[in-house]
Amino acid sequence: MGTGTLFLIPTTLGESALAAVIPQQVQQRVRTLDYFIAENPKSARAYLKQTGMMKPLQELHIATLNEHTPDEAVAGLAAPLLAGHDVGVMSEAGCPGVADPGAKLVLYAQRHAMRVVPLVGPSSILLALMASGLNGQRFTFHGYLPVAEGEREKALRELELQSRRLNQTQIFIETPYRNQKLMQSILERCAAATLLCVAAELSLSGEDVRTMTVAEWRKNPPRLDRRPALFLLLAA
Repeated sequence: MGTGTLFLIPTTLGESALAAVIPQQVQQRVRTLDYFIAENPKSARAYLKQTGMMKPLQELHIATLNEHTPDEAVAGLAAPLLAGHDVGVMSEAGCPGVADPGAKLVLYAQRHAMRVVPLVGPSSILLALMASGLNGQRFTFHGYLPVAEGEREKALRELELQSRRLNQTQIFIETPYRNQKLMQSILERCAAATLLCVAAELSLSGEDVRTMTVAEWRKNPPRLDRRPALFLLLAA
């Protein structure tokens, strides 16, 4: 018997209707699977229920892979694949393997010559970049910036310098409850002419994507407290 296929299952970016962002073909594929690996099994079950899964949820096999999962545990998670079962991987939001611990399992599958199939769905990084108008030929995603104020401000200065030197869009995120502090640091530390895109609540009812100079943002700062958002910076 050969190994199973690892399907990378996209999820919604928030509480939006599945039909609005997840193609029917993806939902149909998900309904054929019995084995799943999820960043959060509870939210994974809620997602599976929305797909119209006909099998009882309690009969599905859902293992956990999150930021606390040690590297040495990945081989055990891949056991169903080695036994010939197809497995679906789900992150907490968006696309598995992108800013997501699911990448560990994907790399294991690749290194062991298993078939990996990425399914179509929303990527907040690409959606934000598409809507920003900033350089989509050269860009870098940095994930989270440091929490400590001094380190965060140093990181912002370095990103701005790198953007200016390479003509490269710098993309980063923050947890929603710290967005306002990050925005304030950007407005205080970055050059007035630097372009900044704030992409908030992508694919949700409150979606708001705007690109302005830092000087323009200073006159009309956004309200971002507890709203999921991405920040994209391109220095002049």
